[in-house]
Amino acid sequence: MATVTQENIGKYHEKVIVHLAKEDYIPTFEKALKQYSKNAAIPGFRKGMVPVGMVKKMYGASLYRDEVIKVAGAKLEEHLIANRAEIFARPIPSSTQKQYSFDMNNPEDFTFEFEIGTKPEYTLPLLTGSTTVPLYKVTVSDEMVNEEVEKLRYKAGDMTDPETVTSEDNVLNVVFEEADANGLVIEGGIKKDNSLLVKYFSPSLQTLLMGKKANDVVTFTLKDNFDAQLLPAIMKDLNLNPTDEEAKNKSFNMLIVKVGLVTKSEINAAFFEKIYPGRNLETLEAFKDVLKGEIEMYWNQQAKTKLHTDLFERLVHETPIDLPETFLKRWMSIGGEQYKSPEQVEKEYGGFDHQMRWQLISDKIIEDNKLQVTNDEMNEAARAQIMSYFGQYGGMSGMDLTSEWVEPLIKKQLEDKKFSDELHNRIITDKLFFTIEQQVTLQETTVNAEEFTKLPAAHHHHH
Repeated sequence: MATVTQENIGKYHEKVIVHLAKEDYIPTFEKALKQYSKNAAIPGFRKGMVPVGMVKKMYGASLYRDEVIKVAGAKLEEHLIANRAEIFARPIPSSTQKQYSFDMNNPEDFTFEFEIGTKPEYTLPLLTGSTTVPLYKVTVSDEMVNEEVEKLRYKAGDMTDPETVTSEDNVLNVVFEEADANGLVIEGGIKKDNSLLVKYFSPSLQTLLMGKKANDVVTFTLKDNFDAQLLPAIMKDLNLNPTDEEAKNKSFNMLIVKVGLVTKSEINAAFFEKIYPGRNLETLEAFKDVLKGEIEMYWNQQAKTKLHTDLFERLVHETPIDLPETFLKRWMSIGGEQYKSPEQVEKEYGGFDHQMRWQLISDKIIEDNKLQVTNDEMNEAARAQIMSYFGQYGGMSGMDLTSEWVEPLIKKQLEDKKFSDELHNRIITDKLFFTIEQQVTLQETTVNAEEFTKLPAAHHHHH
């Protein structure tokens, strides 16, 4: 008769021992042999007429091993369910597990040892209602609006293709390629296309670019040739971390692929219509009002994103959770699809620990507040996403959301597991952060755009 016992071997770290007697697995092994003989396709025998003895001789060894392990796994699962064990991931073989030969001709009793990590009890001190968290409000100045007007004049302007660079209004299609300070390309380095106005470069680089033409190359370092506002965007485009000071010192060759020249659009009704078709804007003041509203919406979204990032970081770092580190590191090493060396585990454990804490915290918030996603919410979100797509790429933004062709498309999209999972995650994440916001005190803090971009990310040591 199979027996299962459990013992503690560390903080939130347990060993489950499954002992199988021969009578626990011999019947299932014999049943597997008979079943296999019914389905086996062996030359010289009709299907279902293969002798069990032949199947045992040909396939018995692997079937025997599989059935022993299958029975042990079933007993382990029964034990975990019966004890309502809250565990991390799936159990892994114990480091003290004995190795067996699995000889079907000499059946024996087996003892299997598994390790599990158990989930700790914890509270969320940040969500007491007394915690004050800043919600930034970026002031949109007249200067910001005027700068955006000028950018839109370029966007709506006419483009010509001169041979050489002659002014700050030239547009350059370029290829950035990582190089050393002497312009020697770094093998395997960053390579990226871009398109920039000459006016966005530093004054010294603008001077150097004058007279350049297609196929000319200039070499420069990032931090010395872009202003503080543009540098983060350039670095992100190059897949670099904008806060990485070392990365700011990287050098690049910039190959000029094409030189263009934009003649800025006149500020008139045609310009307003080109930027905001169908709005019937007649004055620069009305145009600026609409533009200012859009800029405010952009910065409000940036502020909301920062709020959620700060809440995420503070919850992860300020929630006292004792994790079974020994188990989790071993699970990272042997519990995945590929083995990871101790060096790999140490390198990756910080990020894994971070994500594990967030998973526990978010699961608790979702459970405590009974958050869920309904079918109606999935349908509405899918409809909005589909219509947004057609509005953005198909010029069909004015279409009726109840059109006959929409419902079958929504149904088909929701049957796609990847689409459905991503949509579900997005909805539950929105609900999760909305719930978190209700459980802290948000203090509106006014800043300008430059101050906002320089704000540090919330980061604390684990308590």
